[in-house]
Amino acid sequence: MKSLNKITIIGVGLIGGSFAKGLKDAGLVKTVMGFGQDESSLRKAIELGVIDEFSTDMQTAVVDSDLILLAVPLGVMEAVLEEMKPYLRQGTIITDAGSAKSSVITSAIKVFGQLPEFFVPGHPIAGKEKSGVTAADPALYLKHRVILTPTEHTNADAVQLVTELWQVLGANVEVMSAEQHDDIFAATSHLPHLLAFSLVDLLNEHPELGNVFPYTAGGFRDFTRIASSDATMWRDIALTNSTAIVKWLKNYQASIAALTELVETQQGEQLFKLFEDAKSTRDRHIGH
Repeated sequence: MKSLNKITIIGVGLIGGSFAKGLKDAGLVKTVMGFGQDESSLRKAIELGVIDEFSTDMQTAVVDSDLILLAVPLGVMEAVLEEMKPYLRQGTIITDAGSAKSSVITSAIKVFGQLPEFFVPGHPIAGKEKSGVTAADPALYLKHRVILTPTEHTNADAVQLVTELWQVLGANVEVMSAEQHDDIFAATSHLPHLLAFSLVDLLNEHPELGNVFPYTAGGFRDFTRIASSDATMWRDIALTNSTAIVKWLKNYQASIAALTELVETQQGEQLFKLFEDAKSTRDRHIGH
């Protein structure tokens, strides 16, 4: 594939920085521009070789860009699109890394009146315990999935270019509708995170238990590890993908009610079957 003259990363953290560093290392971009408000972080990104230039001025950051990656919280997506709108040239490809796709598409439609032809909604399924540009890793996306959710109006060449860029970074790219994406990730990602937050909150200085956390072992720590995730990001996800999340929270409530009934009525055979089926399913699809 041909190299790009300039790409702009809006939000040079783990996700945006890893995307930028991978493409720079592959020699596919002449200039990587970073945009943000934290100059010290952006200067660090230059020191680390993640970006080539930076600006805190949106016009300078996006003018003449071939491609813009939005790696910002879902809650500010609309505001960022509004800010960049006056400076976009025809044909500039915009893609994003948000974990709720319908809300991103809605934000773009609010700003532009319709989903721009060259807007390719995306979601890389990768991450680390650490965040920020110092954690940027060009191998972050190797053998990880990236989901693209173009609409029938999205330019096919733009989808192809974004696909190829992710593939250069070693990602496995899949295409699906925004609705399917949001339903799948509400069930498999958003629900587990909310459950982990809720469990830790439930046990935090519970009157019957006092400070229970010194007594927690591996099972609790493994289950609740994701409750250490960024609160702002997860607030935004809960609000922007609320319909799908509520659907799966209600499904889980029904499942918990059924489990409560089995435990309360001492239904040993049914409990064993539930546990065995769950173990078999996880071992088959996810491994040990």
